[in-house]
Amino acid sequence: MDLDLLFAPLFQMAWWLVPLLLVIGLVKSPWFKGHLGEFAVNLAIKLRLDNATYHLIKNVTLPTEDGTTQIDHVIVSVYGVFTVETKNMKGWIFGGQQQKNWTQKIYRRTHSFQNPLRQNYKHTRTLQSLLGLSDEQIFSVIAFVGDATFKTPMPENVTRGNGFLRYIKARAEPVLTSEQVQTIIDTIEGGRLARSLKTNREHVAHVKRIVAEKAATPSCPTCGSTMVSRQVKRGANAGNTIWGCSRYPTCRGLIAQE
Repeated sequence: MDLDLLFAPLFQMAWWLVPLLLVIGLVKSPWFKGHLGEFAVNLAIKLRLDNATYHLIKNVTLPTEDGTTQIDHVIVSVYGVFTVETKNMKGWIFGGQQQKNWTQKIYRRTHSFQNPLRQNYKHTRTLQSLLGLSDEQIFSVIAFVGDATFKTPMPENVTRGNGFLRYIKARAEPVLTSEQVQTIIDTIEGGRLARSLKTNREHVAHVKRIVAEKAATPSCPTCGSTMVSRQVKRGANAGNTIWGCSRYPTCRGLIAQE
């Protein structure tokens, strides 16, 4: 039997099977899910918020002292400036406001991820410093899209579905003038880094460095917050270093350093 004829159907199948597997892998990747979530939020903003009142600025990368910070969505209005962090996730979500990491549980699988409130805190403070805004003029919003269910109580600015729109619309008291809004838009557009593959690569590299550094820092065994290195000043262990909770004296969690 001619081997070419025998294997010809397999070769023909490979022509469409390999691209199909690549597409399936891409769709399941965190990169694709992240961009899909951002697209869903962008679409909801455009359809559900009056663009004459709320100005959307997407994918804002700003320089910081230690690198860069990237904000998914910035919404500017007379009712304030909103920094929106998007999470496209499913399953049960567990987390506390002060915890370093939150947990995603899908059936028997458990995944830990950075507390998005902490993640967006740096975004918000960087933008606040750039714009010279007060705490009453800028707001952090976390938007979970996808089939996620909160299994622990969440603050009002951590939302599911279109809940982030309700949170934004609930701010009905003007805190900025129309002139200030335009100045803020111009300042953000002028202060952001140019949108390019190079900017994105440099930001991704910066994030990876931060993740590696945080992985070496333990979490508090009592409350889950980040630990900081401290030197013992009294007692038999004076001069030694320990890990102490960053929320001290509210939390007195300790871990001995090796």
